[in-house]
Amino acid sequence: QVHVVESGGGLVQAGGSLSLSCTASVSGDNFNTMGWHRQAPGKQREWIAGITKKGLANYADFAKGRFTISRDIGKNTIYLQVNGLTLEDTAVYYCAATSSRTGLWAYWGQGTQVTVSS
Repeated sequence: QVHVVESGGGLVQAGGSLSLSCTASVSGDNFNTMGWHRQAPGKQREWIAGITKKGLANYADFAKGRFTISRDIGKNTIYLQVNGLTLEDTAVYYCAATSSRTGLWAYWGQGTQVTVSS
């Protein structure tokens, strides 16, 4: 069974901040890396950041500086802090985990809507 659940989305004013959280569990897979992606209206889904169980984080270039991913060390709960929100940050934000067998993003949440208003 796969359970990936995001929370924390909503309506935020431009310039504000937002924190998302995600908890994942996958039967039969002790996956390592979890991460955040987003899909804006009319655009392809894009990777934001990933983090290992030991807390090693990586970011897409656009996310460096305003986005912070964190994780409860050794656990399958991650967070995404976004500061200085802009209208372009409006998107559905997805949490995902990689397969320990392939290393690819294999397990996805339903997504949480983040809408930034002016």
